[in-house]
Amino acid sequence: MSNDRMEIIVIGAGVVGLSTAIRVQETGKYNVTVVAETFPTDARTIRYTSHWAVSVFQLIGAHHVSQAFGDARQKALDKETFETMWQDSEPDGRRGAVAGLFFRHTHTEFRADGIDPSPWLEYMPSFRVVEEHDLIPGSTAGYTFTTFTLNTPAYMNWLLARFLSGGGSTKRVNLQHISQVLDNSTNPAAIIACPGIGARFLGGIEDKDVYPIRGQTILLRAPWIKYGRTLSGTDGSYVYMMPRHTGDVLVGGIKVPNDWQVFLSKSPKFESPSPSIFDVRYPVPRATDRTYILSLVLALCSDIAPPSVRASREPTVEDLETLIVDEGCGLRPARKGGIRLEVGFMERGEGKNIPVVYNYGHSGAGFQSSWGCANVALVLLEGALHGEGNE
Repeated sequence: MSNDRMEIIVIGAGVVGLSTAIRVQETGKYNVTVVAETFPTDARTIRYTSHWAVSVFQLIGAHHVSQAFGDARQKALDKETFETMWQDSEPDGRRGAVAGLFFRHTHTEFRADGIDPSPWLEYMPSFRVVEEHDLIPGSTAGYTFTTFTLNTPAYMNWLLARFLSGGGSTKRVNLQHISQVLDNSTNPAAIIACPGIGARFLGGIEDKDVYPIRGQTILLRAPWIKYGRTLSGTDGSYVYMMPRHTGDVLVGGIKVPNDWQVFLSKSPKFESPSPSIFDVRYPVPRATDRTYILSLVLALCSDIAPPSVRASREPTVEDLETLIVDEGCGLRPARKGGIRLEVGFMERGEGKNIPVVYNYGHSGAGFQSSWGCANVALVLLEGALHGEGNE
């Protein structure tokens, strides 16, 4: 690598951090180091939401259907990311191994809440409104289109491999304050902060507008399911069914704001929103939520039950329990006011400041907006480096 390249530190190795690091790196103008405590190759942990992401793109990442509503910026970020991932999912072999991490399929979003998602979904391939006679019970409208699901754990490892093969480097550091990266690098020109839920506690940021939205997902073995569905209910409920290329189907429907409750290895419960929450390995799925999710999914699509069962009787939740491959839950890193994408400056001594690009607060939209946010972060970075106020 050229010695005249500026050093850039990216804090965080989730989907947002790695995507941003890759975008900066691939300009050819910077040496990039990702600093994090947890990486995709590590065991599951509450500290790393990307392991638990569901990630279907309707436009859609970890939250399945873009919820841009009237947010023009969010729609643009989601759309740009979809276009990048759609190219990566091309099955013609030109994109290499990454295409195998995606599964293109038809998806139908059913709604009973009176909301028309057309303004933020109409650019999806083959988008159309569902005819009334094709609506499922409990829905009043439907919208169908072509999308893809993404094997998120494998995709995260692919991102890391892409970054490292491009000459990037990593450092495993348990940061307590953002300024620590100045002690663990060679005079960086700028910092890009992508700490996810850690933005609430990381010194130098400590953004109290960041809060968790607890989610729980179940992986079912159901290779006969080749399409996806979601249903948004009048009561605020939301259930989804997303097929993967492996023959597994990911289902879920839990979105609980400010739910920090997890099970500890020694103590029965922990309910206080404190940095010590990260002393636990990962939150344990709740049996009550499991039953709730499976009951909603069965109502959404009875075809999820084994064909042999459906041929002889009405399927039950217990029939779906026999299909469970894995379960998981995690804390989506939400933020009041939405994603923080902006530049600030931090004192570095001798009367000089270092630019800090903030890129966090994506909630369940980390995957679905990752490349769009990475592109904006790059623009902000170069503007800060070459503009005024960075000395």
